[in-house]
Amino acid sequence: MQAMIHFPNLSPEIFSISLFGITFALRWYALAYIVGILAGWKLINMAVSRPQLWPGNTAPMTKPQVEDLLTWIILGVIFGGRLGYVLFYRPSYYVENPSEILMVWQGGMAFHGGFLGVVVAAWIWAGRQGVNRLSLGDSLALAVPTGLFLGRVANFINGELWGRPTDLPWGVAFPGPSAQTCEGIIGLCARHPSQLYEAALEGLILGTLLLILAFRRGALKVPGQLMGLFVAGYGLSRFIVEFFRQADDQFITIDNPMGYVIQFGAAGISMGQLLSLPMLLGGIAIMVWARGRARKEATA
Repeated sequence: MQAMIHFPNLSPEIFSISLFGITFALRWYALAYIVGILAGWKLINMAVSRPQLWPGNTAPMTKPQVEDLLTWIILGVIFGGRLGYVLFYRPSYYVENPSEILMVWQGGMAFHGGFLGVVVAAWIWAGRQGVNRLSLGDSLALAVPTGLFLGRVANFINGELWGRPTDLPWGVAFPGPSAQTCEGIIGLCARHPSQLYEAALEGLILGTLLLILAFRRGALKVPGQLMGLFVAGYGLSRFIVEFFRQADDQFITIDNPMGYVIQFGAAGISMGQLLSLPMLLGGIAIMVWARGRARKEATA
């Protein structure tokens, strides 16, 4: 018998209450967003409270400015994440059902869209506040991994975004007909817990590295360096995890069972990998440029 882990009996809802015929529920995914944003806010405050970490021993913004930034970031995450999902993953469906585009409570958020939403929101906010955009990007790089970690753990609790079938002993038998429909497998189908792979790579490992570099290695002295590392690190982590993650249903066909959006014979690239490659290359370019810029300023 194949060794596997049976999915624990976990509910997507932490608790729910009914008032006047309306049910209000707190879900793990919502809690992950809330705690992730608050933790990110705390980390940025910790960084700006230490002016010696920044160029010229001057923090790029004040604590009241960080509070104002928080509102812009929340809006960028929500609208960017939703529009990214609509445009990148299910455009044809939402063309036919435009009234559902803003129904975020039905599910459907894309990290790459949320990332772009945050970039746009932060760029506009920094221009209005006169804050150095590179140092702002470094601040956000410190904040995001905690939310990524919690969000991926919430995905696991929800039993969603699971991976491809596997016979490894830590494979998880996720519930539901979609998770248990595995070609050529009779009985329970175990899948990679790809949500936890992402939590470890994008959240725990990348986040720890960024914190060490920022608070112990003086990386914030080079504006843009941590931002570039986060962008490249996320792109690399997501690209790797996509080898184990099940493709979205709309990309899977009889002729394309792996759900590739670009194919090279039997191999191919998934939508997640296609969106992550520019992040990997762009992040490396930002790091190289930031370090070159810092050297020029030091010798000027």
